[in-house]
Amino acid sequence: MLLTNKNAVIYGAGGAIGGAIARAFAREGARVFLTGHSLTSVDAVASDILAAGGVAETAQVDALDEQAVEEHLSAVVEKAGAIDISVNAISLPQRGVQGIPLIKLSPESFTLPIMTYMKSHFLTTSAAARHMVEKKSGVILTLTATPARIAAPHVGGMAPAWAAIEALTRSLAAELGPQGIRAICLRSDAIPETPVIGVVYDLHAQALGITREQFQAFSENMNLLKRLPTLTEVANVAAFMASDQASAMTAAIANLSAGLIAD
Repeated sequence: MLLTNKNAVIYGAGGAIGGAIARAFAREGARVFLTGHSLTSVDAVASDILAAGGVAETAQVDALDEQAVEEHLSAVVEKAGAIDISVNAISLPQRGVQGIPLIKLSPESFTLPIMTYMKSHFLTTSAAARHMVEKKSGVILTLTATPARIAAPHVGGMAPAWAAIEALTRSLAAELGPQGIRAICLRSDAIPETPVIGVVYDLHAQALGITREQFQAFSENMNLLKRLPTLTEVANVAAFMASDQASAMTAAIANLSAGLIAD
């Protein structure tokens, strides 16, 4: 197994992507510490992992609360001995954020994703890194989407938020690499099976005056593979990137765009 004896902390573990990554990590032998703003969805993921023979613990942690993040990580280190992997997979409700022309967005709606994602990622990655530095090893994984790189309409402040996360990931890699800590970003195209993308596609379809099915077909045809990525594919790549088999990789972006972006 790829992640045997690894301790992984996952923020936003109750969401579709966070939950898929948590299950993949546990399947590969990691002990996963699952956090979320609400415990209901996080506990459901933990139940799946425990039923499959994995090891999972849950905690209610607001990833925007510095003290809550610090206290939880300290508790994990005290219990498990170390933090090997940190993943931030938090999400934000997209109504009022996407599907609206930039010139019609309020400053508050535009800056909401930028402030939310950047504060959360700074808090979680820097806190995890301080613990990782003590053992001179660790992996920090971040998640973004294709508008960080391509020109896409009606995504509001999400595109600059994702681009900023990628820049933060590179900066972390530059500063922490000499201390044995890797930082990698997973950049995916939309994953239709997730509830968030269901909402997002509805918003974009309404903005364009077409059906959701037409918008998804348009998105699929933009890609070289003529399809969109799946949760399983994203989670499997996350497990590989977090493993020692990818130990020479840092400051990298894993391209999960199904060919929308050609590196």
